[in-house]
Amino acid sequence: MSFLLMLFISFGALAQENTLSGTLIEQENKEPLGFVQVALFKSLEDSSPIAFSDTDDSGKFQLSAPSGTYIFKAFFLGFEDLVIENIELSASKDLGKLEMKSETSALEEVVVQTTKMPVRSTMEGITVTPENNLANAGGTLLDILRNTPSISVSEDGSISLRGSTGTNILINGRNSSLTQNLDQLPASSIEEIRIINNPNARFDAEAEGGVIDIILKKGQDFGTHGNIEGTYGTRNRSNVGASLNHRGQKFNVFGGYNYRDWKDVGERTSIREIFDRNETLDQSTRSSSRRTGHNLNYGADYYFGQNVLSYEGVYQYGMDYQTNTLFAELDRIIDGEPDSFDYVRRNSETESDEGIDNALIFERSFADKGHSLRVLASHSYRNQFKTQNIDIFRNTLNPDPANLNGQERAITDEVRNISVFQVDYIKPLDENRKIETGLKSNIRKFDNDYSYARLDEQSQEFVEDPAVSNRFIYEDQIHAGYFLYANSGGKFEYTVGLRGELSLVDTYLANTDERGEQRYFNLFPSVQTLYNLNENHSLKFTYSRRIDRPTAWRLNPFPDITDSLNVRRGNPNLQPEMIDSFEFGYLANFEKSSFSTNLFYRYTDGQLDFITIVEDGVSFSQPDNLLSARSYGVEFVGVAEVNDWYSLNGGVTLFQIAVDGSNIGEEFTNSGFSWNTKLTQDFKLPKGFNFQLVANYESPEIEAQGRDRSQYFIDASVQKGFAGNRGSVTLSVRDIFDTRRWAGFARTNTFSQDFYSKRETRIALLSARYSF
Repeated sequence: MSFLLMLFISFGALAQENTLSGTLIEQENKEPLGFVQVALFKSLEDSSPIAFSDTDDSGKFQLSAPSGTYIFKAFFLGFEDLVIENIELSASKDLGKLEMKSETSALEEVVVQTTKMPVRSTMEGITVTPENNLANAGGTLLDILRNTPSISVSEDGSISLRGSTGTNILINGRNSSLTQNLDQLPASSIEEIRIINNPNARFDAEAEGGVIDIILKKGQDFGTHGNIEGTYGTRNRSNVGASLNHRGQKFNVFGGYNYRDWKDVGERTSIREIFDRNETLDQSTRSSSRRTGHNLNYGADYYFGQNVLSYEGVYQYGMDYQTNTLFAELDRIIDGEPDSFDYVRRNSETESDEGIDNALIFERSFADKGHSLRVLASHSYRNQFKTQNIDIFRNTLNPDPANLNGQERAITDEVRNISVFQVDYIKPLDENRKIETGLKSNIRKFDNDYSYARLDEQSQEFVEDPAVSNRFIYEDQIHAGYFLYANSGGKFEYTVGLRGELSLVDTYLANTDERGEQRYFNLFPSVQTLYNLNENHSLKFTYSRRIDRPTAWRLNPFPDITDSLNVRRGNPNLQPEMIDSFEFGYLANFEKSSFSTNLFYRYTDGQLDFITIVEDGVSFSQPDNLLSARSYGVEFVGVAEVNDWYSLNGGVTLFQIAVDGSNIGEEFTNSGFSWNTKLTQDFKLPKGFNFQLVANYESPEIEAQGRDRSQYFIDASVQKGFAGNRGSVTLSVRDIFDTRRWAGFARTNTFSQDFYSKRETRIALLSARYSF
C-alpha cells in the first residue's frame, strides 16, 4: 500500500505542469520585442517542441511544461536566435529580461523595424506587407501594387515604376512564367513585396525601372497554424482560400489554396482623324468578362545541421471568358463626295491558362556568422490556349443575327518554359567586410502558335489565311556571373559590384522560315553607399547600369487584327535598350515612423516605345527603338504611427520625361512633367473597429506621340476583429466616387486619335478571415 502511494505521488509530481516566463527585449535600446516565437525542447536534436508560444506586445511570454530539464529558444526575423540550455524546471520560474541581438547591420538591411507598418522605406526602395493594409482584402497582386507609392498600374495590368514600364518581376527571388498574369496571384498568398529601384549586381540587369520581388507565404511558426478566408462582392464576385503549415525542429511543411471567380464589364471609345484622307473613325466597344482561377502554393523545408533543403511549388489554372462588341462608324470624303461605312465586330473569346512553378533550394550556413552558400534550380511552365470567334455585321450598327455577313476564327496556343540555375556564395572577411559572388543561367523558350481563318461563304467552312496565321518561337539564354564587395564598418558603408551577362537570343518564324539571332555580352557595374549621420539619419547614393531586352511578343512581326482598322504588331528588328540609373537619397528611421527622399536620374539609350503609323486608312501600333529618353525627378515616401488610433503612409513622385525619337521622325519627340501620389490613412475606432481611406492620383503623362490623361480614385474599408483578433470581417468599397478611367490622345502631322476607357471600378467587397 505504501509502495502504491509513493508511486502515485511520484507520477503526480512528474505530471505537474510548471510555468516558465520572462520578457524579451532588444539588446541595443532595451525596448520590448513583441510577437517573437519562443519554445522549449528536450534536446537540440528534437524535431518538435514540448511547448511553444509568442511574446505579447510588451515582450512577455509564458510556457507550461512538466518538470524536467529543457532548452529554451527564441526566434525572430532580423535577430540572432536566443538559446538557453539546461533549464531545470521543477517549479515555476521567471527568467527575467532576456536580450536579443539584432542582425540588422548590412547595408541593404537599413529598414524601419516596425512589423505592423504596411509600407517600409529601405535603402534599396520599398517593402510592402499586404496583410497590414485593409484595402488588399479579397484582392490580387495588382490591387496591392495599385496602392503602393511610386507604382502605376495601367488598364491592361502592366506595371510602371517611376514612369518606366520596364520592371523585372520575380517570385521568391527567381524568374517565373507565372508573372505573365499578375491578376491571378491572390493577395492572401503574398507575404511581402520588395521594390528595388536601383538593384546591385546580385540581381539580373534586366529591366529599366528596377526589380519587384514577390515573396509568397510559406509559414515558419512552430506547431500547426493556418487560416481561412472568403470574399463576396458586387456582381457575384467571390474569392475563397485557406492555408496551413506545420513547423517542427527538423521539418516545415506548408500549403495554401485559393479559388477566385471575378466578373467585369466596361466600355471604350476612340475617335481617329486622318487629315489627308478627310476621314473620321468613331468606335465604341462594350465588354464583359468572367475569370475563374485556382491557385495552389505548397512546399517543405528540411533542417539538418547548418543546412536547409527546401522545395517550393505553385500551380495555377484559370478560365477566362470575354465578349467584346465593337461598333464603328467611318466617315470620309471620296472624290469630293461624302461617304460612310458602318460595321460591328463581336469577339467571343475563351482562354484557358495553366501554369506550374517548381524550385529546389539548398542553403548552407557555415560556422562563422554570415558565411553561406545557396544553390537553386527551378523550372516554370505556362500554357495559354485562346479561342476567338468573331462575328461581323457590315453596313449596320445592329448586331442582330439577321445582319450577320462575315465570320472569323482565331486560335492561339502559347507555351512558355523558364529554367533557372543559380549559385550564390557569401564570405565575411571580418566583422565589417564581406565578399559575395555567384553564377546564374536563365534559359527560356516561348512558342506561340497563332491560327487565323475566315468563313468561306460558298463552302460554309473556315479557311485558314496563311498571310495572318503564324508560329513564332523565341528562345534565349542569359548566362551571368557577379562579384560584390561590401564594407559596413563605421559611418560610411558601401557595396560595389560588377555583373557580366552573355545573351544568346534566337527567333524563328515558321511561316516564312525566317530566323533571327542576337549575341552580345555586357558588363553592369553597381555602387551603393550609405553615410550614417547618426543612429536615425542617413544619406545614400546608388548607381547601376541596366538593360531592357525586347520581349518575345514585341519581336513577333505578325499582326493582331481583332480590330481590322487598328492593328497591333511586333518588330523583329528591335534592339535592347541600355540604361544608366542614378539615385541620391535621405533616410530617417525612427521607432514608429520612417521618411525617405530620393532624387533620381535615368538615361536610356535606344528607348523602346510604342509608336502608331497610319497606312491606307489602317493604324498600325508597333514597338520601335527611339534614339533616347531621359527621366529625372524626386520621390517622397513616409510612414508614421502618429498615435494609438491614427497612422498613415504614402508617397509623392514628381518627374520630367523627355523622349527623343528624331531617328524615326520629329513628331516622335516629346517631353513633359508628371507626378503621382498615394496616401493611406488608418483609424482605430472604438469597440475594435478599424477604418481606412486610400487615395490615389496620377497626373497626365507623356508618350512618344501624345499624352495619357490623369486618373484618380479613393478606396474605403472598415474592419472588425473578433476572437482575440484571430478573426476579422472587412467591408471594402473601391473607387467609391466611380472616378477611375483611362484616357489619352495622340497627335501627329498625319492623324490625331483620342480614347476613353471605363471599367466597372466601383465595387463593394465583404471579406472574412480566421487564423488558428
